Amino acid sequence: MEEKELPLILLDAHLSQYSYVGGFQPSQADVAVLTSGCVPPSPPRTLPNVRRWAAHMATFSSVECLAFPPYTLGCKMDDQLSDLVHKNIKMSGEAQNSKKCPKNNKGGESGKGKSGKFTLKTPKGTRDYGPVEMAVRRQVFDTIYDVFHMHGAVEIETPVFELKEVLTGKYGEDSKLIYDLEDQGGEILSLRYDLTVPFARYVAMNKITNIKRYHVARVYRRDNPAMTRGRYREFYQCDFDIAGQYDAMIPDAECIQLVHQVLSRLNLGDFTVKVNHRKILNGVFGACGVPSEKFRPICSAVDKLDKTPWEDVRKEMVDEKGLDSDVADLIGEYVKLSGREDLLEKLKQDERLKNSTDAQAGLADITLLYQYCKSLGCDVHLVFDMGLARGLDYYTGVIYEAVLMAGQTSKGEGPVGSVAGGGRYDGLVGMFDPKKKTVPCIGLSFGIERLFAIQEQKQRAENEKLRSTQTEVFVAAACKGMVHDRLKLIGLLHEAGIKAESSYKNNPKILNQLQYAEDNAIPLVVLIGESEVQEGVVKLRETATRAEVTIKREELVLAVRQRLGKNS
Repeated sequence: MEEKELPLILLDAHLSQYSYVGGFQPSQADVAVLTSGCVPPSPPRTLPNVRRWAAHMATFSSVECLAFPPYTLGCKMDDQLSDLVHKNIKMSGEAQNSKKCPKNNKGGESGKGKSGKFTLKTPKGTRDYGPVEMAVRRQVFDTIYDVFHMHGAVEIETPVFELKEVLTGKYGEDSKLIYDLEDQGGEILSLRYDLTVPFARYVAMNKITNIKRYHVARVYRRDNPAMTRGRYREFYQCDFDIAGQYDAMIPDAECIQLVHQVLSRLNLGDFTVKVNHRKILNGVFGACGVPSEKFRPICSAVDKLDKTPWEDVRKEMVDEKGLDSDVADLIGEYVKLSGREDLLEKLKQDERLKNSTDAQAGLADITLLYQYCKSLGCDVHLVFDMGLARGLDYYTGVIYEAVLMAGQTSKGEGPVGSVAGGGRYDGLVGMFDPKKKTVPCIGLSFGIERLFAIQEQKQRAENEKLRSTQTEVFVAAACKGMVHDRLKLIGLLHEAGIKAESSYKNNPKILNQLQYAEDNAIPLVVLIGESEVQEGVVKLRETATRAEVTIKREELVLAVRQRLGKNS
């Protein structure tokens, strides 16, 4: 046995004592072992605990590693492993004393071009939104807000960053996409990856037993952006979740209904809501011969089927996950299936799945879900898809994903992808509760950036012009020296709650004022001149038709309300 192999075996045995669910806090001992040279970049599969530990350590920056607490002698450790740790801690300390901490230049020069001059731009994976684009976003936001309120949800807000240990171990292979922050005073922090884990922390911390909440906010992922497809590093999520102990599948059906209502109201084309169940997947994996410890890695591979051909997914299972090729082929027979209630009934009688408790329980849940969705009138778009996996570790039951069927391609870069997704996560709150008290949860999230990208494409294709302002009335003057008369009318309209504006010039030209109203699609213009002021009247002009009517000044508010269709 080589000299380096023995410490690795000892290290694997030692690391088997640690759990990462509650946020394992490394020390300088971990840094010492990591930099000792005895741990290869890709530890062998025969050392699963070392592999897990190395993947966890890779999520920390060099600055974070310097902030780790010192190694304490109270930790039980094999003598040979302890010698290795002490030796490398000493060498690490000497190295730090002999040179300054390396400066982190990641992104430090990203704004400079080849000439060395600063290039003004937004960071990779982000973008600015102009007035017209924000008008589109507001339309989509308002539609989603209206549906959330229709279902009786309340709104909460959580910090944009969390303690790193809150987020650690919740996202499977996607944990590498979490943005870590430099130590700013003793706390190791990360930008939130989604809104679900912070919500679970909020529920546990505040001892909440039931709540129906929504949360619309930005999240951050260190991903490879594809901005024409609505894929960014900074983006909004619109989340809706139901927490509490309720009868099976009733809250789940409400979430499906909510997705159906939002996408129908946005009118972006035909869509499908794919649904599956984690217990069905686990039952299939078990029946096909997948070892239980490989359920999550295999589930993560299946999750790529919507973007990757089966041949590539199979190759990952066999070559990277170490799955037997025959077992992978058996899995392929199931994950390619999709259908409706007929497929559910067929799988209930499947020879391999008949004796699987997990599979039968999951199939019963999906059958009940279909029944409730029929009663709610939202089953027409529901498809049972065995290839849907959703790779996040915290899902425990029903999972679903909404995909638009057409109109999502842009410049040949392929489909935008799913526009909403979610599922049941009954164990996540318990991870944060000191007594491990669980609160069952079901939720969903809309990918607002993807919906926005599709909406933009739709409006460009239809050559639709959107208003960037909500102004209802423009107050114009035909003569000079009437700025005070215009401002009095502005004050009158604002007092009545009517959105109105006027020119900032003392003596604007009348044609310029009318043109401004037309260019900005302001529906009404209040026009005054010297004679109108003397007679106590105004002219009310409809911008679209240019029709004018003269009315008394005291009747202006009522006349505007009537033409705008507002209640008096």
